[in-house]
Amino acid sequence: MAELITIDAPGDPRLHDYTGLTDVELRRRREPAEGLFIAEGEKVIRRALEAGYEMRSMLLTPKWTEVMRDVIDDSAAPVYTVTPDLAERVTGYHVHRGALASMARKPLPAAGELLRDARRVAVLESLVDHTNIGAIFRSAAALGMDAVLLSPDCADPLYRRSVKVSMGAVFAVPYARLETWPRDLETVREAGFRLLALTPHERATSMDEAAPHRLDRVALMLGAEGDGLSERALRASDEWVRIPMAHGVDSLNVGAAAAVAFYAVTTGRPAH
Repeated sequence: MAELITIDAPGDPRLHDYTGLTDVELRRRREPAEGLFIAEGEKVIRRALEAGYEMRSMLLTPKWTEVMRDVIDDSAAPVYTVTPDLAERVTGYHVHRGALASMARKPLPAAGELLRDARRVAVLESLVDHTNIGAIFRSAAALGMDAVLLSPDCADPLYRRSVKVSMGAVFAVPYARLETWPRDLETVREAGFRLLALTPHERATSMDEAAPHRLDRVALMLGAEGDGLSERALRASDEWVRIPMAHGVDSLNVGAAAAVAFYAVTTGRPAH
C-alpha cells in the first residue's frame, strides 16, 4: 500500500517530476532524459497502469484520494497530497482533474520488431503538434491500426498533452522511431509493406481507387499540418493517394485526414 504524504511547500524536491508542466521545451528535454512521463486524470492514469507502465509517484488534491483509493492501495509508489493552489504553483496550471501520476517510460522497440506481426501501420513525418499526435493515436487505436512509426523529429507521444488528447490511446498502439529519415522507409518496404503517401496532389490516386484495404500490408504516410509530406518522403513512397473532397475543400486537418485514411485501410478487418 502506498504511503500518503502531505506536502505544503512548492519547492519540495519530492515534487520534482511535476514542476513546470506547461514549459514545453523544458519537459521535452527532461522527460525522456529522466525516463518519465506524466499521466493526467483518473482514466488516463488507470489506462497507463493497465498497459504495464510503472508508477513513480502520484500527486493528488485531497478530494481525489478516495476516488483513487484502489490505485493507492495497489501501489508501492509514494502518493503526495497537496492543495489545489499548491498543485497549480508547482505545475504551472490549474489541475482540473486533481490527479497526476509520474510514470516510468518503457524502452521503445525497434521498428523491425513492430513490423514483424503488423499489417496496417501509420508512418508520421515531422508532426510536432502534440494535439495532432494525440488525436492520431486515438484514431489509430479506435480503427485497428497495428503500429505507428515516427520520423526522428516527430513530437513525443508520451508528452502530457498528447496523452490527454488521446485519452490514453497512446498506451494501446505500439510505436517506434525511425532513426534515419527517409532512408529507413526502405526497412518498412523490405518488411512487405506498400508505402502509400497521403497527399491532396492532383496526381494522387483516389483512396477509393487505390483500395488499400485489399492490400496485404499497408504503411500509410502522413505529413505535418500545412506542409504535408516532404518531397523526399513523397519520392520514397510507392504510391500517392488522396481522400476525395467535395465543395472545393482541398484538404483536411491531419488528425481528421488520418481518421478517414485509417478507416479506408482497415475496413473489413476486425479492430484489435
